[in-house]
Amino acid sequence: MDRLVTIRSSRYGLDIELDPDADMRVLLEKLDEKFRETSRFFENAKMALSFSGRRLSRPEEDRILGIIQKNTQIDVVCIVEQEDGGTAYRSIVEQAAAGAFKEEGMFYRGTLERRQILESDSDLVILGDVEPGAKVSAGGNIVIMGSLYGSAHAGSGGDKSAFIAALFLQPKELWIGDVEANRHIICQESLSIKGPKIAVVDGNRIYLDPLVD
Repeated sequence: MDRLVTIRSSRYGLDIELDPDADMRVLLEKLDEKFRETSRFFENAKMALSFSGRRLSRPEEDRILGIIQKNTQIDVVCIVEQEDGGTAYRSIVEQAAAGAFKEEGMFYRGTLERRQILESDSDLVILGDVEPGAKVSAGGNIVIMGSLYGSAHAGSGGDKSAFIAALFLQPKELWIGDVEANRHIICQESLSIKGPKIAVVDGNRIYLDPLVD
């Protein structure tokens, strides 16, 4: 029975493994019980969350988030795919904890599809993909916990110190401050870098770097 739900935690992430064949109601009850028993171990923790064992629907994820919020003081910074591993989101959790993302920053959960536009005066964190034809803009930094295929503009008020980070980067347009990226160069650099990437301005050009070493 204990194998129905397995919770693995590290300093930066929390992975919840769920039995793929068990009834979801039973799993949620078991999860609620486990978090009640271990709540003292997660006081005021900022963590990324991942799921393994079975594919969850959005309502099922929301119910699990509700259980975590009810029983613990964990601040779930983002939800990532389990195979991305702890190092893939360690940098983002650290920056959130250090205040790199302002309190007034926007978190958007979901995939932005064609013709959809999302704007923020501050930082913007997207828990999903930005598909071709979609546009995102932020006065501060942009972090996409998914793929960027559409257009993104960080530092839209002219801040060239802003950055754009994503698990996969093949954008149609990319701007930081008043600097526009050369799409072909960005695509070539993206293919040569494995894992999450970050776009920054150096001089008058936008470069890509690995998000983690």
